[in-house]
Amino acid sequence: MPFSLYVFDLDGTLVDSRRDLAESANELLRVSGAWPLPEEDIGRMVGDGAAVLVARMFAASGIAQPPDALARFLAIYDGRLLNHTRPYSGIRETLDRLIERAPLAVLTNKPIAATRRILAGLQLNGYFDASFVIGGDGPFPRKPDPSALRHLAAIATTTVASTLLIGDSLIDWRTARQAGTAICLARYGFGFGGIPRDALSPDDCIVDDPLALLAM
Repeated sequence: MPFSLYVFDLDGTLVDSRRDLAESANELLRVSGAWPLPEEDIGRMVGDGAAVLVARMFAASGIAQPPDALARFLAIYDGRLLNHTRPYSGIRETLDRLIERAPLAVLTNKPIAATRRILAGLQLNGYFDASFVIGGDGPFPRKPDPSALRHLAAIATTTVASTLLIGDSLIDWRTARQAGTAICLARYGFGFGGIPRDALSPDDCIVDDPLALLAM
């Protein structure tokens, strides 16, 4: 069916930010006296916001989380946001085509300042009106709460049934289910491996390449 709003997750969907996130996490673990974690493992911890990521990585490291760990992680990551982060192959072409059909939006649990810096630094910000970019530290609860996704549908003057959320994680899947929107999961994203196979239904859309969205 044609959609009247396309909403993208950021990390693992629009951009491959896994290396910058993992290197920032491991730098914090190193200075805290812990061994580094594999990049793939850290990638699967991403999706619920920075506070949850920090808690998960310290739990996995087996050492107590320092009281200032979140602030220190954010400071480290702030200096590495765009070291290696790049749009996934095919994203620009996909956005070029989709924006001719309907408004585009970003819904992420990443803080809004970092989100805007990444979009601007990678020259993706031109695809998204400022009011259609929502981060995890704004007025809405973080995903999987459906409030922000429903708000995006409302300001786009469309319905949730005509909205497609594109994401790579179980958090995105749950958000869409709770909001009543369609969902398409990015198997190419680093969060996809953390989705239990029994959580998906045969009707769930899965793409291996962003360009596959153009056929929907």
